[in-house]
Amino acid sequence: MKPKNALFVAEQVCLIGHIAAMAFGLAGLLLVVPHPEFILALPVWGQQLFQWSMESGGVVYIVLGALAIALHTYRNFGLAKLLSFLLPAVGISLTSELLGTSTGFPFGHYGYLSGLGYKIAGLVPFTIPLSWFYMGLVTFLLAYSGFISRPLREGKGAGLGAALITVGLGALFLTAWDFVLDPAMSQTTIPFWQFQEVGEFFGMPYRNILGWTGTGAVFMGLAMITWWPKPMVVNRGQLITPLVVYLVNFAFGAIITLTSLDQRFWIPATLGFVLGVVPVTALWWFAEAPLEKVQGVNINTEAG
Repeated sequence: MKPKNALFVAEQVCLIGHIAAMAFGLAGLLLVVPHPEFILALPVWGQQLFQWSMESGGVVYIVLGALAIALHTYRNFGLAKLLSFLLPAVGISLTSELLGTSTGFPFGHYGYLSGLGYKIAGLVPFTIPLSWFYMGLVTFLLAYSGFISRPLREGKGAGLGAALITVGLGALFLTAWDFVLDPAMSQTTIPFWQFQEVGEFFGMPYRNILGWTGTGAVFMGLAMITWWPKPMVVNRGQLITPLVVYLVNFAFGAIITLTSLDQRFWIPATLGFVLGVVPVTALWWFAEAPLEKVQGVNINTEAG
């Protein structure tokens, strides 16, 4: 098997595993946990398997999601672009999370519970920076396709304004996901983190929203600086995996939020859908896959 084919297979295995782990987690949280009699009826090994899945399921789906996006980016755009996004995304998000859990800035006063793996400095699960990385990269790529890639494809230049719009939209799409993720992970029967203050926006402090947007904008801005000297055209085929990852992660949070919490939470879910799902899907739809060169820019962007 050729190396590129092997990478594609590995990427798809991770992507399918990522989706399956979330589906398994949804079934456990929404069907099994509310019916303890089902758990008690399982044999000992079944109860142990369920306990392991509840303790480690979050780790598995996040790690597989990060691997799928890392492989996808390396295969399509090369190691340099992967590392120049991954390093600031992980570094900045971890710094923000450590500050947040110890000082309350920039997200508000909160703390992580169990279920997301080993905690760095006893505060932040190692999986949290990985989730910032892979969801940040998919939102960045989708925004990039519309405001950097599209002008290049049309033989035009993409200026500073396009770069700022790309970073701003990428951060907005990331925050739109949090509108369904935060209630699902902090206010349902089995929370993974909790706020130590009353949140004004459906249980979330307003500064949590600003913290998400600001953190995403900082590491996306740093990535944009490193990507800028060698801009690329991203085609629709290269955006399928990012789009799928965004949609399934949004759906995961939305399903938990809308089935476990009261009707008020249709408001943040709808807001997240309008600000996130609708525009990222439109950006994917309007991306094309031409195979020619436009004014010296190679728009068939194989890694290398």
